[in-house]
This record gives sequence, structure tokens and C-alpha cells, in this order.
Amino acid sequence: MATFSIVAFDAKTGDLGVTVQSKFFAVGSVVPWAKAGVGAIATQSYANVAYGPEGLERLAKGQSARDTVDALTKADANRRLRQLGIVDAKGQSASYTGSGCKHWAGHIEKPNFCAQGNILTGKEVVDAMAASFEASQKRAEGGLCDWLANALTAGQKAGGDSRGRQSAALLVVRKNGGYAGGSDRFIDLRVDDHKTPIVELHRLLSIHKKIFRRAHVNPPKA
Repeated sequence: MATFSIVAFDAKTGDLGVTVQSKFFAVGSVVPWAKAGVGAIATQSYANVAYGPEGLERLAKGQSARDTVDALTKADANRRLRQLGIVDAKGQSASYTGSGCKHWAGHIEKPNFCAQGNILTGKEVVDAMAASFEASQKRAEGGLCDWLANALTAGQKAGGDSRGRQSAALLVVRKNGGYAGGSDRFIDLRVDDHKTPIVELHRLLSIHKKIFRRAHVNPPKA
């Protein structure tokens, strides 16, 4: 699964999230996983979807992002084909890029986020995502959803997936942040098949902000 993603935590609100773009149909059904107060995960490149629920379970039991990445990949006989990024609810990040991931593949780990990708035009894609997210954190304007979406745009502008574009997704979790407070899925947007999926993702996010304006204007304090 040729993909680039960023997984992140907002220490001021406690929000956790994942955003991803790929030349793959409905990438949002595979890559992003998150649970409020626990962590966020991106599993990609011949994705092992078990990394999502199993990783969140380990994080919930107190394992760090690094320990969780190490445990998941060590137990996977096909780990050389996998790529994984995790951020826990303390802002600790960890990534893994297997030796069998197709070129260009790699990742960046920083406090509160990690960026990773495979079959990219080059290292500049993850570098651009990381730089964008760090700048957003410093400005502290908007919310985690904006920081993630803007980072994805930066990655695409830097070259993105070398095969092209097809789908994108944005998942942000917040305690009782879902519809009527019934879940933690504050934002769960998916563009399954589109010529410019990241542009469409931004459009959907703008609609979400209008419909759920209060939640965006008055975020929680961690």
C-alpha cells in the first residue's frame, strides 16, 4: 500500500489523530486507528491491520509507543514488509519501516508526532510533513485536525505517492467527542476515490467545522 501518513497528539487538548493519502482505494478503511486517551496508529505497506486493535490494547495497558512498535513487529513474521507509526497519549512517538518496503520508504519520529511513507517520490515528502506539523504546533492556530490536514497537503506538494493519488482519510479522537457524546470519534472523514483526495478532504473538514462549530471553537483542555 503506497502511502504517506502522519500520526499525532495535541498536548493542549488531548486530541489524537491520523491522516493519510494513498494510491489505493479507501485507504481510510485500513490505515488509521485511534482511541481517546490511549493513542493513534497508522499501519501501512502490506498493512497488518491487526496492528491497529492490538496496538491500542497494548497502549491502553500502559506500554509506550516504542515498546508497542517493537512488540508488534517482533511478533510479525512478515515485518520486513510493514510500515507502522504510533503516538501514545503522552506524546511519545515511534515508527517502523521494514527493509522490504518499496523505495522510497522511511519515517521521522518527533515529540507528539511521527510521519512515515512508502513508494514516495523521496525523503522530501516526510520531511515536508514534519516541517508543516512542527510549524503548526508552534503557531498553535486551529486544531489538530488542521495541523494534520495541512501536513498531508505539504507532503503532496513535496511529491507524495510516486504512483499518484486516489484516497485520503482523517481520523481525530476526543473523549466523548463523537455524535451526541456517544463515542470518541470526533472527526472521521474518508475520501475513497477521487482525483484530488486531499483537496476533497479539506472540503469535507470545512463542512465538519460548520456543522460542529462549537466543538471546534471550544476544544477541551487536557
